[in-house]
Amino acid sequence: MRLFEAIIDLNHRAVAGDTGAGLHPADFADALPVIALTCIDPRLNAFFPNALALPAEDFIWLRNAGNIITGTLSSTMRSLALACAVKGGREIAIIGHTDCQVAKTTTTVLLDRLKALGVERSALPENVNDFFGTFGSERQNVIKACALARSSPLIGAKIPVHGLMIDVGTGKLDWVVNGYDALQAPVQPTMARTDFATLGAAGSFKDFEMGEMKFPEMKIGDAALPGKLVQPTVIPSMPQPPPVTALPPKRTTGKMPVPPPIQPRPRFPGKY
Repeated sequence: MRLFEAIIDLNHRAVAGDTGAGLHPADFADALPVIALTCIDPRLNAFFPNALALPAEDFIWLRNAGNIITGTLSSTMRSLALACAVKGGREIAIIGHTDCQVAKTTTTVLLDRLKALGVERSALPENVNDFFGTFGSERQNVIKACALARSSPLIGAKIPVHGLMIDVGTGKLDWVVNGYDALQAPVQPTMARTDFATLGAAGSFKDFEMGEMKFPEMKIGDAALPGKLVQPTVIPSMPQPPPVTALPPKRTTGKMPVPPPIQPRPRFPGKY
């Protein structure tokens, strides 16, 4: 049994009342530490890393509003890549949660709340949905984030990218995307045209603008010693885009005629 398969199994047993359910991290040393991307919701503070039965030193926690990934070279992807390359992360888990307030906030409501904070609409990008990564379904948001992370050129092809959902009422974890299965058919790293604009001459990452695609109104979206049993804490497809059609051939025209030069007019008629 692999790490996250064991985590899900023991989590379900613990939620069902099995007080003996736990994980021996030393048995999964080759898969640790784990990198987790979750939402900033304060209710999650009580769950991690305990819900995964992982000691704190094997848990790299990244958070943003809505556990959103907006692109294969976004700032969140940069943090995930550095967590792998610098901190030695072996597996990635993108964990959404039930009752996400980001998902329940429509674009109109968001704009109104930003305005109440003194942020005018004119100060925001034209496509607000793209910029904030809006979503209406917590599960679909996790699926999208996993797809972007898996296809990012910043993440090694041998690193599993899992998608999970946690119930904020019970602490129960459920699969959304099994990253081990995804490794059976690896996706070749791809970079969208807008992503290339983010690479500097020296390979540095810079801010970039999202595309101009328009979207309809939607919701926006204890530490343990080696070998010690760690018990979890229990608290009582993306739709495919339409096919791209070829652009019509450019029309060619003859050379534009050059207008005759403008003759200066005297400032005082009759006097030069």
